[in-house]
Amino acid sequence: MTDREQYRPGPASGAQIRKDGEKWTLILVRELRHSPEKVWQALTDPAHLREWAPFDADGNLGTVGATVKLTTVGAPAPRVTETTVTRADEPEVLEYKWGGFDMRWELEAFGGGTRLTLWTNIGHRFIAMGAAGWHICFDVLERLLAGEPIGRIVGPEAMKFGAWQRLNAEYAKQFGIETPNWPPQAAQK
Repeated sequence: MTDREQYRPGPASGAQIRKDGEKWTLILVRELRHSPEKVWQALTDPAHLREWAPFDADGNLGTVGATVKLTTVGAPAPRVTETTVTRADEPEVLEYKWGGFDMRWELEAFGGGTRLTLWTNIGHRFIAMGAAGWHICFDVLERLLAGEPIGRIVGPEAMKFGAWQRLNAEYAKQFGIETPNWPPQAAQK
């Protein structure tokens, strides 16, 4: 059995939401055992992003003013977003948009590693799904940084994991929202 086959995400944790009318922001916090510099590279370098993130980047995201095309992985039709990096204070803060949604990454040295915080606005109907997806992405990132990559698990592929359904339901409960019933065929593994 491979490491990927053995992978099971832990319980939903480290997430909260902020509501501002129709704009909801998902805030995810994860403590990683790696330095802010190493985490920064994983957040900005296209080769690293291809190993864990839900999008591919055609350029480095580590420079203010850089224009980068982000291609969503696993979308039913090609979805490419051109973004401009609006803030890149290495290795502390990174900001850009993905698909029209704000992305703010904060990295803080913490206990010999990094406290990583992602702030992103997501449509309220999909916020628990987003939390479940990012939870899995962060698990994959942690393994990549530890030199034990299991390969990217995103989009429809992530939703096939029974654990994704569990995470989706747990986050919905934590956020006090109804568990979305989409997609019904996702709980097959």
